[in-house]
Amino acid sequence: MERQLKNFFDFLENERKLSANTLESYRRDLRQFSDFLDENNINYTKVKEDNIKDYIIALQKQGKKASSISRCIASIRSFYQYILKKKKIKEDPTANIQAPKIEKRTPSVLTAKEVELLLNQPKPVDLKGIRDKAMLEFAYATGMRVTEIISLNVEDVHLKEAYVTCAHSNKQRNIPLGKMAIKALEDYLQNARDILIKDENEKALFVNVNGTRLTRQGFWKIIKYYKEQAHITKDITPHVLRHSFATHLLQNGADLKAIQTMLGHSDISSTQIYMQFQDESIRNIYKKAHPRA
Repeated sequence: MERQLKNFFDFLENERKLSANTLESYRRDLRQFSDFLDENNINYTKVKEDNIKDYIIALQKQGKKASSISRCIASIRSFYQYILKKKKIKEDPTANIQAPKIEKRTPSVLTAKEVELLLNQPKPVDLKGIRDKAMLEFAYATGMRVTEIISLNVEDVHLKEAYVTCAHSNKQRNIPLGKMAIKALEDYLQNARDILIKDENEKALFVNVNGTRLTRQGFWKIIKYYKEQAHITKDITPHVLRHSFATHLLQNGADLKAIQTMLGHSDISSTQIYMQFQDESIRNIYKKAHPRA
């Protein structure tokens, strides 16, 4: 199984072009499944549907959440579909396996006033303040995932044309940039980044105080710091800014399909979760304008 897992991981990395975090999730899920098979003396090519069901029960007994179990099943299913195509097995044991239902949680969203309060916290009077102002303005302006933001290079940002190219995953997309984000980015690129970097060959757009690419943890800490400075009681993460971006666009009349494109959702059902935050005024416009409302 080790050899097939290695081939599968190489396939995910080199052909599917999955991110490092997604790849690590696959590795973790499949290593745990491999351990389960070893403990029960089951050859991976002889796995049956009942074995998968037993594994799900074992995960539930460990107290795993439905979302974690669903991800594990998805990883196992992808692996078996891969080796089925490679003709290592004749049947996919996961074909009839149903993932546990995941209760969709309401995303945490900031109000427009809370966003303004948060974005006004970094003071662009020193290198860190200039960088942090640009980062927060950029995160809210684009709705990009934290991994996508920290993976950006300077060349991905087109200030004159007012857009950023996100090519982190296997699907590239262009996202517009607003005036406030452009202004903050110009200040950062002209007055801070070149001083922060130690190596002229550094390509990262956002760098830490050591001049190297900012990490996920670094981004989270920065947002947490300014959240406390703003005395906002809500828990704020980079993803909350993403949720707020989508919600505020929708509330101000943006098309759901356009929001889906900007967020990089492959399925519009992922974007539809923001419909619950639609502003009452939009509903009123609909009732007045639609002939059968």
